[in-house]
Amino acid sequence: MDSLALLATLALAGYALLYILACAAFPFGNCRRCKGTGKLRNPLFRRMFRLCPRCDGTGRRVRIGRRIYEYLRSEHRNGTR
Repeated sequence: MDSLALLATLALAGYALLYILACAAFPFGNCRRCKGTGKLRNPLFRRMFRLCPRCDGTGRRVRIGRRIYEYLRSEHRNGTR
């Protein structure tokens, strides 16, 4: 039973490491509201659209892991001044 817990812990640590590397290499992901298009379409008239207010029409958003990293970095910087 202990080996299963150790394996699960190693798998979780590996996944966390990969996510940290992905956030460092690719800090932006697709906007969830507009699905990366930057446009919100009218459900009745498909040609009508407006720019997505969440991503300001870029279709990109900052990942959660990158936001946490930036917050911790700013806290460290402000604490060591």
